[in-house]
Amino acid sequence: MPRTQQILTMLELQEAMNTKVHPEWRAQGFEFYRAIWIECAELLEHYGWKWWKKQTPDTEQVALELIDIWHFGLSIRLQGSDDLDALAADIDQELIVKTDEPDFRLDLEAFAGATLADQQFHIGKFGRMMAGIRMSFDELYRGYVGKNVLNFFRQDNGYKEGSYRKNWHDGREDNEHLVEVVHSLDAASPSFKDELYAALEGRYRQ
Repeated sequence: MPRTQQILTMLELQEAMNTKVHPEWRAQGFEFYRAIWIECAELLEHYGWKWWKKQTPDTEQVALELIDIWHFGLSIRLQGSDDLDALAADIDQELIVKTDEPDFRLDLEAFAGATLADQQFHIGKFGRMMAGIRMSFDELYRGYVGKNVLNFFRQDNGYKEGSYRKNWHDGREDNEHLVEVVHSLDAASPSFKDELYAALEGRYRQ
């Protein structure tokens, strides 16, 4: 599946999730930019910044934080346009996973600073952070779709009402099952998100 189509899939999923939160979400003025810079601070904690103690970057957690930022960033872009095809093409052009900065933290601070300056989502700067931890677009796509589909699955199975079982038949949490399922499917398939939902449902019902 072309990358633009994968971006379109993510935009459709984000639109659906935002609408689930509030049917008229665009008119609510949600401060997605604020969620982004808070996530940046949490991300930096996982990467490490304290010079007075030994710290090793936890790149897996950093990647998860970047995926969370991507959710909020897509929401900002969706606020400004409801033409998802055009928006997907624009994002595809802007997302260049490359950096010439050896210190990941400086790219992170540049991204956070730009976000605070105009409250927008700077996809080019986001791509530099991806490159800084060697995160591929495929990893972003798999991680984003996985998290989004799991959130929908939880809501559809009583998460809000408190009847959802986070630990499934074998005692493992849903996140663990998600990781296994995501890596067992073809992320390039146009039906990836639907296959993922069906696979989660199959495990949950066991």
